[in-house]
Amino acid sequence: MLDGEKVRKRWYHFIPLAVAITMILAPHPSLLVIFVNYYYRIHNAPMRGMVHLLIIYTLTFLAFSSLIVVLARDPGPVVGDKTHGEEAGGRDEEGGESFLEALLAPPEGEDAYGPGQWCKKCSAPKPERAHHCGTCGRCVLKMDHHCIWLGHTCIGHRTHASFVHFLFCISALAAYVAILCSTVVYWAFTHPLAIDEWTPIHAISLALYGVVIGMVIGSFLGYHIYLITTNQTTLESLSPFWLLRHMPPLPDNADSRKLSNPPLEHELSFEQRMLVRDAHRYVRLYDVGWRKNWAQVFGWSKRWGWVYRLAIGGGCTGDGRSFPRNPRSDEMLSRLAVGLVSADKDR
Repeated sequence: MLDGEKVRKRWYHFIPLAVAITMILAPHPSLLVIFVNYYYRIHNAPMRGMVHLLIIYTLTFLAFSSLIVVLARDPGPVVGDKTHGEEAGGRDEEGGESFLEALLAPPEGEDAYGPGQWCKKCSAPKPERAHHCGTCGRCVLKMDHHCIWLGHTCIGHRTHASFVHFLFCISALAAYVAILCSTVVYWAFTHPLAIDEWTPIHAISLALYGVVIGMVIGSFLGYHIYLITTNQTTLESLSPFWLLRHMPPLPDNADSRKLSNPPLEHELSFEQRMLVRDAHRYVRLYDVGWRKNWAQVFGWSKRWGWVYRLAIGGGCTGDGRSFPRNPRSDEMLSRLAVGLVSADKDR
């Protein structure tokens, strides 16, 4: 496969998605058994059972609504409908770089991931916070991560809100089923002669299933809540050295070894790498306060926009190409630059 060539999905790419959908739908037959035997036959309370069914199927419907958005919507196109060759001004007949690509591309050996730079793999500009996905063979605006469980697709600017919405619905559904079935199990143990032998088995299985799914997906949801609150993506949170792309010019120091401007990861010593890792814990380039951070993901401008957010999650606000910066980020990056030069002098 050539760099920048879009990857065609094969049938086996959708096996994890089929497994995920099966795991969502698998508990429903057992739930119907519990509602018929426990609420209708034993307690003669069909309305109470219908309320529980309504809540469960509403959460299921909302989960599938946001899942469809994640699968059907482009996560964040960097270029328009034109092909990469047309966007780049056309390649030569031997497959070499076009004139425009060679003109805008960074020098050989330098990374093409900085804001406003050129992606050699896609032959297209790479906006701020965009990332090239090697699995999909393309750049994605504000890429969060590549998810194999949801159709082998990327989660980006236009699908991140729907992805978090999906995680929330699945976590809430699992927690609700676990609590509901736990009450059935408790009642069965305190009234063993008033219930059949199969209903408690269904209830115990669903309670354990809900606890496991709730812990796994709920932990993932909690992590993404933290990311939204601090205005980070998964890639930015796990990659401390991406800060180097936003470094200001290093201060001159005659006693220090010459570093690139901005510094490259392979040039750093162990002490300098530790400085970058420590700085990554408190330098939040795009953190503008938790309210504004959440508004960038789940905000709305229209009067009934909250209904749209509640139904499918939707995409993030803005164009996905430019983002407000933390007003203190430049100062913190300048201190990091001084620290790197000082550590370089002591080598």
